[in-house]
This record gives sequence, structure tokens and C-alpha cells, in this order.
Amino acid sequence: MTTTPVWSVDPRTGKQREQVAVEATSREVDEAVRAAHAARGPLADAAVRAAFLRTAAALLDEAAAHVIEAADAETALGPGRLTGELARTTGQLRAFADAVDEGSYLDVRIDRADPSLSPPRPELRRYKVPLGVVAVYAASNFPLAFSVPGGDTASALAAGCPVVVKAHPDHPATSELCASLLRRAAVANGLPPEVVAVVHGFDAGLELIRHPLVSAAGFTGSIRGGRALFDAAAARPVPIPFHGELGSLNPVVVTPAAAAERAEEIGAGLAGSVTLGVGQFCVKPGLVLVPDGADGDRITGELTKALGETEPGVLLDHRMRENFVSGVRERAALPGVEAPVTPGSGGEHTVGAGYLTVRAEDLLGGDGHDVLLEECFGPVTVVVRYAGQAEAGAVLGRLGGNLSATLQVSAAEAEGAPGPAAELIGQVTQLAGRIVVNGWPTGVAVAPAQHHGGPYPAATSHSTSVGGTAIERWLRPVAYQSVPDALLPAELREANPLGLPRRVTGG
Repeated sequence: MTTTPVWSVDPRTGKQREQVAVEATSREVDEAVRAAHAARGPLADAAVRAAFLRTAAALLDEAAAHVIEAADAETALGPGRLTGELARTTGQLRAFADAVDEGSYLDVRIDRADPSLSPPRPELRRYKVPLGVVAVYAASNFPLAFSVPGGDTASALAAGCPVVVKAHPDHPATSELCASLLRRAAVANGLPPEVVAVVHGFDAGLELIRHPLVSAAGFTGSIRGGRALFDAAAARPVPIPFHGELGSLNPVVVTPAAAAERAEEIGAGLAGSVTLGVGQFCVKPGLVLVPDGADGDRITGELTKALGETEPGVLLDHRMRENFVSGVRERAALPGVEAPVTPGSGGEHTVGAGYLTVRAEDLLGGDGHDVLLEECFGPVTVVVRYAGQAEAGAVLGRLGGNLSATLQVSAAEAEGAPGPAAELIGQVTQLAGRIVVNGWPTGVAVAPAQHHGGPYPAATSHSTSVGGTAIERWLRPVAYQSVPDALLPAELREANPLGLPRRVTGG
């Protein structure tokens, strides 16, 4: 049998570091899924799940130096960035453990029988149950927080769903290391290690989404790759939910009043957001509407200065580097497009940050400018100079769904003074899952009220992949009508033996 090796590659040099694994065969994917499916029973105990998640967080923290070293060697993201990402990852695991303990994610509802209603209401009790095995497709740009130990895995395990992760080829050694820590945590809490499995290889990813025992999937990546998996999930004999985060332009609109009030601050903040993580954040601002005139020129002047002083950086792999360089070249060649700071190749293994600028009337005029409305992964943004509110609104009207949209408004507009801010809030709400005012979209807080998703193509569902409600993706509701108390699940029994929060209607 022919096997395909899986190599760990150093993006700083493009050289292979070590062989980590081999790509999984169809049989191996089947074995992993079936073993995960068999682990559902032990994972059903909520107290055990919560302890498992906390142990996993503790083991990751104990191995922090090793995990960060491995991730940096494969991603070039740097120890500082990865230290923060690991803290976010373990924080997510502990937050979902807390959610399991608290229990409101089960959404327990009880409607007492009421024969006086028309029609009469029977006794109804409702809660949510886990879907089953979840396939997780790891992201390239977050080797921890959106990969093997990341939010999709943590929320699925919290819901009671075993996980099979299709590892990203950019960090296979990190994936195997983190998986081994999660499996150790499982065993330490009396769970089979198969509650978490990892497979490698493109074909393995297709086999995984098609497996009849896989009940749902989570994905973070490109529009092309995500859409192919989404279509495969829908084409199965039994379609399954596919929660994909696919791509986002994350538009920013600067009002004239904001430009007049703090142009230099906006320009500097924009540069920092565009270059954070070498522009490899899914919420990087990729399209910025700046008003015409002297105040707008002050913004671009500060942006030019800040980006011109930015050192070249290493992208996650050389394929992404080539795509970035060619994507920038294609956009810069369009009529009316200028490059005050030319982004692109910064050396054999690096890229330089920069930005492109175009007038709104040219962008709206066609001539192939639609490519400017597509995400370009890396440290580049497109500044669109607009002449009035109508032009800004027309540009926003050309956009698809986004993870975020940002408004930079003046202090007076923020207090409700007349201006375009209120209208813009309404317009961008139709475009994005998270609206930011006088901040920047990079940096997605892990919090109960967070929403990391948006209209297609930002996401394929209306759910979030970050925050407490991410657990809802892996659950389905079941109602029990007129079921005797002794036959009910413990979560729904009258005495409430588990002490769960519940909403009760009727006497």
C-alpha cells in the first residue's frame, strides 16, 4: 500500500523539518470515526466532560513551552503571538467547562399541561441533545485556537460530541502534539482517548465529511475549500449541518467628521490592524472607505508612513506567499488603482506590507474592479476614496457577507449628532455578524455575547464559532410530550436532580 508522508515545513526557509505522519487512508478515517462514535456513551456524563476540558487546559498550560516552540517552528507566528493564542485556547476550554457545569446551554423548558386552553396543552418538556461525531477542519492561521484544541473542538466536546479533526497541513506536528495532550486529558478522566482523533490529508478530509457516522462539521478556511466541503455535506444521502467560516473583507467606513477629528489616529490604527499577524487574521480590514479631501489625505499619509516602516514578514506557507504576491499584482494592474506603499514580495521567503487606493467611481465602474471586493490574505488593504454618502453606500451595496464591519465616527456622531453614522449602522448590520465602532476588528474576544460569523460567504450558517453560544451548533432539541416522570431523562425530571436552570410555564 502506498503511503503519502506528512511533513512539517519551516515557512521561514521553505525546508522540510520532519515527517510527522502519513496521510490517512479511507480505512483509517473509517476506524477513527467509528471509534469516536463508540465513545459517545462515556462522554455523556456532564461532570466528566467538564473535568476533561479543565484537565486538557491544564495539560496545555503545563506543556506551553513545547507547544509554542512547535507552533512557531511551523507557522513563524512568533512566541509572543502564540503565547497569547495558547492562553485564549485554554481559556476557551475552561469557559466551556463552566458552561457545562452551569447547564443553561441545554435550554430546558417545561410547559405544564393545561386542559383549559383551546386547544388543550399537554405536558411538554424540552431540552437539547448532542448530535454525534463532529468533524473539525483546522485553520491555517490559528494553529491552536482554531485547530485541534480550538473552539470547534472545545464546544463540540462540551456538547457531548466526540471529535475527529482533519489537521491543517501547515502545522501537523503541532496538531499531533495537541491531540496527544487532549487524549491524555480524556484518559485521566476515565474517557476513551478516541473522543479526540486526528487525520491528515486532503482525501481524508473528503472521506471524513462523507462518513455516515459524522453528524456535523466545523470549518475555518477559504471560500473555495469551504464551499466544496459544504456542498459535499449537503449532497450526502443524509445531509448534515456544516458550520463554515469561509472568508471576509471586513469593510471599514470613515465618516468625514471622524477624518476631520482624528485622521492620524485612524491611519495609525488601520496600519496596525492590517499588519497584525502579517495580515493573516480572518477579520483583517481589507476594504476601507475614506472620504475625499484634505482630511482623508491625512489618513492615507499616516497609513503610508506606518506601512512604509513595517518590516517584511513571513506568511504561513510559501503557497500563501505566492497567492498574496500574485493577488496584489493583479489588483495593482487595474485601471485607476495606485499603490502608495507597494505590497508584495519582501524577499525570497517574506512579504512586504502595503495598500492600494482607488476612487469609488472607478471601483463602481467595472473594468474588472470586482476583484478588489474579494479577500486578499496577507498584509494589504484597499483604500476607496469616496465623494459623498451616496458613493459610500453604493460601495457597501456591492459587498457580500462579512464577519465584521467597522465604523470610524466622530465623538459628536457617537453621541447622536446629525450625520451618516446612524444610517451606516443600519446598512452594515445587513452585511456583517459583528459591528465595531471606533475600534478595529482584529482581536475577537471570547465572551458569551460574541458572534463570529455573518452572512454568506463569511459563514455557511447563522451560528458563531467563538463565544459561549458556539456550543449550540452541536445540539438538537427534543420535546417529550406526556412522558411519565420515571421515563424522562434526568435533565427533565420534576425534581430537577441535576439542578439545571429551566423555564417553566403554567402552574
